[in-house]
Amino acid sequence: MKKFQPTWSRREFLAAVTLAGAGTAIMLNPLAAWAIDEVDPRVAKIVADTLGIDTHNHIDVPLTAAEVPGPDINLAGEMKKSGLAAICMTFAVDYQKLQNPGDAYERFKNGLASMNRQLARNGMKRSLNMADLNTAHKKHQPTVIQSVEGGHFLEGRIERLEEAYNRGLRHLTLLHDSDASVPLGDVFTNPARWGGLTTFGADVIRECNRLGILVDLGHASAETVAAALKVAKHPVIISHTGLDTQLGQNENMARMMRPRLISKDQAKIVADTGGVIGVWTHLAGSALEYAQNIRALVDVVGIDHVCIGTDTKLTPAYRPAGAAFGPKPGEPGPPPGGMPGNRPDGPPPGDKPRDGANGGPNGGKIDGGTNQTWPDQNTGFYYTVVEAMLNTGFNADEIGKIGGGNFCRVFDAATAGNR
Repeated sequence: MKKFQPTWSRREFLAAVTLAGAGTAIMLNPLAAWAIDEVDPRVAKIVADTLGIDTHNHIDVPLTAAEVPGPDINLAGEMKKSGLAAICMTFAVDYQKLQNPGDAYERFKNGLASMNRQLARNGMKRSLNMADLNTAHKKHQPTVIQSVEGGHFLEGRIERLEEAYNRGLRHLTLLHDSDASVPLGDVFTNPARWGGLTTFGADVIRECNRLGILVDLGHASAETVAAALKVAKHPVIISHTGLDTQLGQNENMARMMRPRLISKDQAKIVADTGGVIGVWTHLAGSALEYAQNIRALVDVVGIDHVCIGTDTKLTPAYRPAGAAFGPKPGEPGPPPGGMPGNRPDGPPPGDKPRDGANGGPNGGKIDGGTNQTWPDQNTGFYYTVVEAMLNTGFNADEIGKIGGGNFCRVFDAATAGNR
């Protein structure tokens, strides 16, 4: 395959965008301006012209009232460096075992309160619909879509979903590592217990459709996904996974991650209902390998059904006082099999590394965030990925679809007509 070679000099590119006006001028785009001397001009132009979105990015914040809002994080700075226009900013409440009724709900409220403060500190706002996303992009302002990973906070009370919607939730990953106190469906790394989607899980999907919340079937078993697709009125997303044929070179990582990957047949089922599947950076030892993993999924489901969902962290990992899970920032990642966490006996053999770690030699830097995903990465995440995709044979229009356009389609379908 012919390797992408830039055709413009930086001087030619800057002259061109200066003449092009504010519509395309990277000089006027603060999200990309830092990259003029660091990134090839054609890459920088694609980043500036497209709406790059990471559909699953963990931003760690405190979940206990005494620790809200936690240390300052430079979310806006990391987003500008990355080239991403938006992230689905997510957190989960079940990393530590949920002991008592109400624990999940309290953690959820505290997490949102922490994120409110962190967004205010960074001069950022949540995007509640496509109009908000487009406005933020035109103004060159980084933005987030509020997500939560797992419906544990509901605790069987469907009315809490509308409360969460009113507080800005627009993206719900139905399941996470552990079962909720009132289960919503079978998790793909746990023994099957519920026959796929539960009655309550189906009710939650219907309520998401009514309110205008995008349904994410990450962590769901094949049976849960199949049942959910029959209930959902709008296309869904599986925000972070990869094809089970793309296992990389690290056998330990492949063994850990294999239960979390999607088969070709299952991917086609999701795509046939209009859904979109996010490719994560796990199991990719370089940006080029990541782009090849994207290509492999595109070859199965088509260009309109693939997006980016890194399952990494733009900002540093936060470890609550006394927490017994995950490494502190800078520490080595967990061994195969995961770290003790939300279950009394620790995660099952299929569990993944914590704290956004990509898992060693075949997964990038253990201590790196989204902008340091791979050991040889010299530019922000989206810049690096765009260049790798060009080198893999994708054109600018295709990169725009995978980079954010496909996600925007399903997000718009879920939220259109809602405030």
